Amino acid sequence: MSVIVTDTGFAADDFDGDFVALGDVALDVPAAVDVPSDADPEAVRTIMQAQVIRIAFPSFADGRGFTLAAILRRAGFQGRLRAYGHVIADQYAMARRSGFDEVEISDDLAARQPEPQWLARADWQAHDYQARMRG
Repeated sequence: MSVIVTDTGFAADDFDGDFVALGDVALDVPAAVDVPSDADPEAVRTIMQAQVIRIAFPSFADGRGFTLAAILRRAGFQGRLRAYGHVIADQYAMARRSGFDEVEISDDLAARQPEPQWLARADWQAHDYQARMRG
């Protein structure tokens, strides 16, 4: 099982479709695509018609998914963008700033980092150092 984290806290996954691996996408883009953290940014731009894109975070130290999310949003992706894997509560604000709508974490990670830790970072726009610097 997994837990979905949004700005309002923990929730169950309300997406009931199947994810197709980026490498298995043919000419017709499926509704939901799984993207590895080491995906070629040019390949990611070919799936802009997907409804949901889920980008893997194999380790909390692997930040390539943040870059892929930002690339997708700058290219005009309007669908649902989900980070999944080992994203920790301290990275939630960065995930939101880079374009993710939500984070999918394991039940084990949710037990180690309960909802209040994620909610402490849910006001991600208020914790933007650039905004504070602009005054």
